[in-house]
Amino acid sequence: MATTQNVFKRYEQKYMLSKNQYESMLTFLGNYMEQDCYGLHTICNIYFDTNYYNLIRTSLEKPIYKEKFRVRSYGQITTNDNVFLEIKKKYKGVVYKRRESMMLSEADAYLQYNIKPKKQGQILHEIDWFLNLNDISPKIFIAYDRLALFSKDDETLRVTFDHNIRFRDYDLDLTKSTYGRKLIHDDWYLMELKMSMAMPKWLSDYLAVNNILPTSFSKYGTCYKEFIFFKELGKSNLAKHNGVA
Repeated sequence: MATTQNVFKRYEQKYMLSKNQYESMLTFLGNYMEQDCYGLHTICNIYFDTNYYNLIRTSLEKPIYKEKFRVRSYGQITTNDNVFLEIKKKYKGVVYKRRESMMLSEADAYLQYNIKPKKQGQILHEIDWFLNLNDISPKIFIAYDRLALFSKDDETLRVTFDHNIRFRDYDLDLTKSTYGRKLIHDDWYLMELKMSMAMPKWLSDYLAVNNILPTSFSKYGTCYKEFIFFKELGKSNLAKHNGVA
């Protein structure tokens, strides 16, 4: 059974699947993989960024090194439930993720007023460093329903399917409902392969035979390109028209 981790170093590859491809893929993977203990579950994220969205704008330029910061919960929660504060970095194709778990009330106190939680460690010190370097605040809420599988032979090999991806740029509160505007059509599923080493041959052969090709799709990046950018551009044009900027 897959276990909870707070430190990750792995390769990640994304694929966009039609409903038929998803159903066929799921049947095929049943020969080699098992669902994790959570089954189909909802993941909620609040992404933080600067006022000018420097983190996501830099990320979309596909640099050698990029990073993002988010607070994640599993489903709608209360202030007494745990969340994860996550720094996710990518360097030369390798993904590094480090996260710290605490109650939402502690996370709010820490992020809004710099009140440190009782439990502190190396990862929280790294988050401190990141927050001191970047003047960031909550910008977007993204939720999706996820089904996750792990290899019967290698728990470090995971495949996740994200569906019903939705977002909003208001009510940036993990205690609120998980509603939001759809980011992609309901007939599409985002598949992610997460690997600590090379992809197994049985999997690469299946992808090749079925012409399933990788994509560079980013949930937060797509939100920015297709919604936030034009919204901010509209604000800028309005300000110029009114002589504010």
